[in-house]
Amino acid sequence: MNNLVFLPVLLPLLTGIILIFFSKYIKIQRFLSLVSSSLGIILSCLLIGKVHDQGILALQVGSWEAPFGISIVADMLSSLLVLTTNIIGFAVLIYSFYSIGTGREKFYYYSFVQFLLVGVNGAFLTGDIFNLFVFFEVMLMSSYVLLVLGGTKAQLRESLKYILVNVISSALFVISVAYLYSVVGTLNMADISRRIAESGQPGIITVIAVSFLIVFGLKGAIFPLFYWLPGSYYAPPIPVIALFGALLTKVGVYAILRTFTLLFYHDQQYTHELLGILAIFTIIVGTIGAVGYWDIKKIIIYNIVIAVGMITFGISLMNEQGLSGAIYYTIHDMIIKAALFLLVGIMAMITGTSDLRKMGGLIQAYPYAAWTFFIAAISLAGIPPFSGFAGKLLLLEGAVEGEAYVGFAVILISSLLMLYSVMKIFINGFWGKPRAYKDADLVPVSRLAVPAALLVIVSIALGLGTEAIYPYISQAMEPLIDPAIYINAVLKE
Repeated sequence: MNNLVFLPVLLPLLTGIILIFFSKYIKIQRFLSLVSSSLGIILSCLLIGKVHDQGILALQVGSWEAPFGISIVADMLSSLLVLTTNIIGFAVLIYSFYSIGTGREKFYYYSFVQFLLVGVNGAFLTGDIFNLFVFFEVMLMSSYVLLVLGGTKAQLRESLKYILVNVISSALFVISVAYLYSVVGTLNMADISRRIAESGQPGIITVIAVSFLIVFGLKGAIFPLFYWLPGSYYAPPIPVIALFGALLTKVGVYAILRTFTLLFYHDQQYTHELLGILAIFTIIVGTIGAVGYWDIKKIIIYNIVIAVGMITFGISLMNEQGLSGAIYYTIHDMIIKAALFLLVGIMAMITGTSDLRKMGGLIQAYPYAAWTFFIAAISLAGIPPFSGFAGKLLLLEGAVEGEAYVGFAVILISSLLMLYSVMKIFINGFWGKPRAYKDADLVPVSRLAVPAALLVIVSIALGLGTEAIYPYISQAMEPLIDPAIYINAVLKE
């Protein structure tokens, strides 16, 4: 029985529904949310263990055999991403207890966080291209509510752009799925892959592949489709920004990783070269933004764009090292971005501003938060032995193997500038002459720092335990290099 595959989706769904009935009882909402997230982490670990021992697990919903029914598929890639999602959700929930405010908590904040996790986990686990769209929409509808919850002017202004962009991309998604179905006659991703392989990916499939790239590029914030991200991710409160920055763009990147290795891999000279070019420009633009801003939230937001570029560059290489690097860097970046957002949120609450030029000397009063940020910063930049190093090293090895020397140089240079951008926060915010901050004593820094420190510890373990973790990364990479592994597991061939 493979029912374990669906539990990471079912658990937050049921939790979110139950929490609706306790809207006036905040303590109960917090307790149930935390218990659910803890169970989610345990279930994800069990799922990884089962996939590691038994291989890819496929659950056919309603006992309809693939490709006629709906398939929920857990390979090592999706299982690792589900675990990472639940760890981030757990940390953000703890942070929310002391920062989000009762005004938002009474208006179903915790329910919509759970529904967001439903969409994210479902997108990682689905084996059906239409249900990938469905889970995208569940995730996006939850994000719409979380974006506007609180009703500030900035939130309402940015929500218009965010919703408009995602409505357009969702319409393009449905159109792309319809075109693909009209050509291959199936929605099961394993069956789609088999039929495209039989046809040799004719020109119409390449056109559809580019259409999907536009859709997922909008959702994942690839150049030149990233324009909506800096403003939209800047507006909501810090816990919501941490969820968005760590999870939402990664779902778009995951969709590219899945479709361009399972479905659209036959015309690599066109599709993957195009993806590689866009990835390089994404890294460059993200680096310019991260270096140019003095707003601590904007600096980390533009570092999201850099990470998206690096991951998609690894996908474009289509070799073992590049794909392994893309997987490792995705997991690393999800964790470290969430940690960095939580930490800069603490800085903003203490100082009452996100302008770096109005800060200074925080290390004297808050040394633990300062050194936690320092470790997160050097991990983000890829300094060994932290988690960012292993992912970037694999990406660079993949670039050399694929003779992508321009991408190799861009990653190296951007890594140095990425380090500069986050160290600018450390030097100007935590170092320097101490300043007096009006409401600093009201901020529960020690409690807020705990979930951020938890994520940083996970990141350190990911870096120091590279040798132990790499077999799991390698197992996640194998179906991407050889789609027959995924197809046989789902279709039982």
